[in-house]
Amino acid sequence: MGDDVDTSPASVTSGENDSRYVLEEQIGFILRKSHQRASDIFNTVMSPFDVTPTQFAALAKLHQVRETSQNRLGRMTAMDPATILGVANRLKKRGLVEQRVDPNDGRMVLLRLTDAGEALVNDMEAAGLEVSRRTLEPLSEKETQRLLALLSRLN
Repeated sequence: MGDDVDTSPASVTSGENDSRYVLEEQIGFILRKSHQRASDIFNTVMSPFDVTPTQFAALAKLHQVRETSQNRLGRMTAMDPATILGVANRLKKRGLVEQRVDPNDGRMVLLRLTDAGEALVNDMEAAGLEVSRRTLEPLSEKETQRLLALLSRLN
C-alpha cells in the first residue's frame, strides 16, 4: 500500500517526496543524457566538416555578426575566455578566422571569418539545422517550442 509513491519528475521537483532521490528523475541527469544525445547526433552529422561543437558555434555566430571582439564572441557562445581563445586559435590555424587588433582599442582582438570560413559556414548551415531536427525528432512542433521556451528560462 505504501509503495504507491508518485516519483514522476513533476512530483520530485514540486517538493513532494523530498526524501526520495531517484537519479533518473533529476534535471541534471536528464539534461546530461539529452546533451549526450545531441552530441552524438552532432558528431555524426557534422563529421564531414571536422569541427567541434564549440568551433561550429563560434563560426556560426561570426557569420551572423560579421566581426566582433574575441571576448564578446565568447560571451555570445557561452565560452569562458580560455576556451574561446583556444577555439579562435584553432580556427585561425585552419584559415577560417582572421584576427586583428581593434584600431580604437589596442587591447581588443577582433575576429571575423575569412572567405574560406564563410564558405564552410555556408556548407554547414543545412547540417546544423539537421542536428537540431534529429535531436528534437521525438517531439511534436508544439512540444519543441515549449521545451525551448522552458530551457531558455533556465539561462
